[in-house]
Amino acid sequence: MAVITIFRYNDRNVYSLEVMVLEEIRFIHTADLHLDSPFLGLSQLPEKLFSRLQESTFSAFERVVDTAIEKDVDFVLLAGDLFDGEDRSIKAQARLRKQLQRLAENNIFAFITYGNHDHMGGDWVRLDMPENVHVFSEKPEPFLFTAKNGVTIHVYGFSYPKRHVLTRKIDEYEKVPGADLHIAMLHGSEEGQSGAHQPYAPFTIRELLRKGMDYWALGHIHKRRILHADPYIVYPGNTQGRHRKEEGEKGCYLVTMTKEGQTELEFIETADVRWETLCIDLKEATGMTELYTSCTAAMESLGNMGQSVLCQVIIASPQHLSQKVLKTIENGEFIEMLQDEAFLDADFVWPYRVELGEDPLDEQKLISDDTFLAVLEEAANELGRTDEFDQAVSGLFSHTYASRYLDGLDERQREQLLHSAKKLVIRRLSETD
Repeated sequence: MAVITIFRYNDRNVYSLEVMVLEEIRFIHTADLHLDSPFLGLSQLPEKLFSRLQESTFSAFERVVDTAIEKDVDFVLLAGDLFDGEDRSIKAQARLRKQLQRLAENNIFAFITYGNHDHMGGDWVRLDMPENVHVFSEKPEPFLFTAKNGVTIHVYGFSYPKRHVLTRKIDEYEKVPGADLHIAMLHGSEEGQSGAHQPYAPFTIRELLRKGMDYWALGHIHKRRILHADPYIVYPGNTQGRHRKEEGEKGCYLVTMTKEGQTELEFIETADVRWETLCIDLKEATGMTELYTSCTAAMESLGNMGQSVLCQVIIASPQHLSQKVLKTIENGEFIEMLQDEAFLDADFVWPYRVELGEDPLDEQKLISDDTFLAVLEEAANELGRTDEFDQAVSGLFSHTYASRYLDGLDERQREQLLHSAKKLVIRRLSETD
């Protein structure tokens, strides 16, 4: 309940006091839980740590529910991709159901839309959800909900009937009169935005605003973004980072709205394990001892956050390192040294990768010369423009298991792969001098 105090003065400087009570609701906006993510490519981690990572998506959602109960919200919005795959496991469904039941026991409702990962067309053994849950069908529709204080809300949403929904589902949303507030859920992509995600259920901000909703609860993009305020159009991001491209804070939003539509957002971090990058900037010639000390000190500072962290270490300006030190980095000895110093306690910091940063002056000099390396640059550019690139990576995307979790590479990712390959060739050639 929001209380506004108004002081009114007359011409005799005598004031009267008025108190206005604004009725308000509270809810959690979350999306992209990706429960039961397999964390492909990370099985080489220590068993204890890998098990913690496999459990992390469930732990993150449990923290969402903890927050909902602690803040006594009216309802929780789950805007798509609750599960990591269309053939969701019984285990994942049971764990979700358990948390939704906790909400029911605290008189908290839940609204669910399924997205491209957990669409309705999958083949799975269905486990019924508790009675406090409404799952939206394949067509955008309103659900009339009455909050604990009597405020009425129309909640709108739809679930994906299949993985690829490329049509403008936004055209099917229609604001229906008969409620104090109107909140819409949409799992989709803002049109014209580049990134790793395919343009499912595309929309523009202008289209959303035209619908006259009081809040747009988006899902699909794993980065936290506020596209518009008044009314708010919000991506909460995912609740738990699943790989190194999903670094930083992950969580959900606690939203407070008055009956008049005034809105406040509070971000709540939920990730059990955070992904981070440590950049070790070398200013001068550095030996093994100095490099090792710098890295362990940086890792210790991450440990002071009070949260478990998986970190990659980027060593900038590697030209300050000797060939012997470089070899220990490239052959894996150095990362083993760092990992030997790591503790697998409740709050751990584990270096999963050590990478050498750019040496731009050396590389630019090499590729500007009329040498084989100039030809290499030309070949890399040509490869990026031909079907040979697609052939080179086709094995990954045709893999029976892995392909289910991969979207196609966008232009930025193609360029990154080519750049990394070119850098590796240059470094290998320089070692032969």
